[in-house]
Amino acid sequence: MLEGLLPQMPPLLTLLGVVLVLFLLYLLSSTPGQGKDPPGPRPLPLLGNLLLLDLKRLHLSLCELSKKYGSVFTVHLGPKKVVVLAGYKTVKQALVNYAEEFGDREIAPVFTDALKGHGVLFSNGNSWKEMRRFSLTNLRDFGMGKRGSEEKIIEESRYLIEVFENFKGKPFNTTQPVNYSVSNIISAIMYGCRFDYADPAFQKMVDRANENIRLLGSAEIRLYNMFPWLRWCCGWWLVNRTQILKNFEKNIDEITGLVKGLKNTLNSQDLRGFVDSFLVRQQEESDQLGSYFHNNNLHYTVSNLFGAGTDTTGTTLRWGLLLMAKYPHIQDQVQEELSQVIGDREPRVEDRRNLPYTDAVIHEIQRLSNIVPMSLPHTTSCDVTFQGYVIKKGTTVIPLLTSVLQDEEEWETPHSFNPGHFLDEKGCFIKRDAFMPFSAGRRACLGESLARMELFLFFTFLLQRFRFTPPPGVSEDELDLTPTVGFTLSPSPTCCAL
Repeated sequence: MLEGLLPQMPPLLTLLGVVLVLFLLYLLSSTPGQGKDPPGPRPLPLLGNLLLLDLKRLHLSLCELSKKYGSVFTVHLGPKKVVVLAGYKTVKQALVNYAEEFGDREIAPVFTDALKGHGVLFSNGNSWKEMRRFSLTNLRDFGMGKRGSEEKIIEESRYLIEVFENFKGKPFNTTQPVNYSVSNIISAIMYGCRFDYADPAFQKMVDRANENIRLLGSAEIRLYNMFPWLRWCCGWWLVNRTQILKNFEKNIDEITGLVKGLKNTLNSQDLRGFVDSFLVRQQEESDQLGSYFHNNNLHYTVSNLFGAGTDTTGTTLRWGLLLMAKYPHIQDQVQEELSQVIGDREPRVEDRRNLPYTDAVIHEIQRLSNIVPMSLPHTTSCDVTFQGYVIKKGTTVIPLLTSVLQDEEEWETPHSFNPGHFLDEKGCFIKRDAFMPFSAGRRACLGESLARMELFLFFTFLLQRFRFTPPPGVSEDELDLTPTVGFTLSPSPTCCAL
């Protein structure tokens, strides 16, 4: 009997040793509030605080933790230590008053795999500075926030209305037509032209970008970003990562082809869009070693702006249509105001100042839809002392935008759809400092002014001509506002135009 047990002793001792080491690591791990570190739940070895978190609704888990640990706290996503900033005052202080210290971008493994440090959204250092500066300048030059963009959006609104009218009041999914119309705005700025909604190459490019947004928020990708070594031992399991990389590669191939066509017809005296401007700059710096105006930065920056410019505005607009279907009395007030102020003519940007209720509704749609709940994570560029805590250089930082847009100290009814948040007692529109859907600081959304113009014009054009209701057999109360899982929070496709 003793002889039968002896062969089992070495692996048993090894297992006991591993358990002992993990237990010691747990005992030695930092306790809440220890030293100058921000407080937080004690992490388990390797797993960190994963057992406390819902990876499908991570922003909600972090909001709950902030109630216990405060506005600056530590959480361990697997082995990675992350500092979370919660509440309007804390997030604004970090991103605005400490803009340089909190200004670097966290580049998760999946973005390293896909973008390789190129582009403008997931890059750092001098390359990022050059691409952001160039992007801001040229987005403005080619119409962002100007009359040129207004005309593009009005033209695109007419195409979108035509698509909606073709459904003749029957229930339909608004996702694709809305996304195609919004994509055409950023496409016109990038390439100098729009695409037909029936163009299969355009459809696939938009659909792939939107699929990636959905997959990037999956639990599988969150786990991969925490444990990137999984690709070496569990590559067969990482189907979402594989699909994301395929989608990125296909879209880059499409962009490369479009850029080639523009390059062959380039006229430096008549620039059609962002790509032309980049190509001219590339030619000017062709003899400069280390120039950042190379093809990779061109292709990935266009890809970044195309994807971000499509998803965020398109998703917010679809939230708006769903909320109008759910709250018909608010839709009534919007349409009454539009009728009184605009009548049958087409809306213009200048009408905004005479449409305070409509403007308040659009702002409240953005606030409640909360489509980028954790912003895009940052990293600290140096050691920083913030609110009495020491945060080391290179620490991942999550500015929890959900906690800003639903801050109970800033909003009267933070969890309800209430356009009154943006109206004074006389019904005039008022700005709210805690309205930060585009984030803030040096990493704030590049296309904020364009997005604001798009939302106003698309929304008013649609509400002027259609009434949005739940599909047959579904009441307003039954319309579900639970967002679908993704990198951004999207609505369920349930409303129809009549």
